[in-house]
Amino acid sequence: MNIYYCDFCDRSFVDGHDARKKHLMGSMHLRLRKEHYDSLRESAKVPCKRFRNTGECVFGGNCRYSHYSQEQLWELRQQVTEEAKQKALNKAKTSSEGEVPTLSSYLQKRSKALLKNESKDNQGDDKLATWELPPQLRGRSDLPPSLQGFTIDDFADIEFESWG
Repeated sequence: MNIYYCDFCDRSFVDGHDARKKHLMGSMHLRLRKEHYDSLRESAKVPCKRFRNTGECVFGGNCRYSHYSQEQLWELRQQVTEEAKQKALNKAKTSSEGEVPTLSSYLQKRSKALLKNESKDNQGDDKLATWELPPQLRGRSDLPPSLQGFTIDDFADIEFESWG
């Protein structure tokens, strides 16, 4: 059984259609989700005078105004920029750790992959090449051109015409 984890509620439960639907429509989940997304919009809000003067606001998370001071908003912005820089550094480290592939390294990897594929193909001897006819159709002369057999030599003399 799968377990569903809700980041908003910091809660996990058995993942079933009805259970998840019931949770997602619950008042606690909706309130916590709203608070989460409202907190992301805090920087655009004007500071709450009631919260600034008394330290409390009866509206709580439903208040139209921000309950963060200018310093706290500045710290949040700094934290976001630092996290973005850290992600960029981590991405740069992972790309620099793996050197830029050279042609020889690519060819080595490709030859190893081809050898693996050949060994897999050798295990299944009953597989035919994609251009080979099944044995039942090889001797027939009444086949249409699309089903008649061909060899690799048939493609050696092909002249490609230019289009346009």
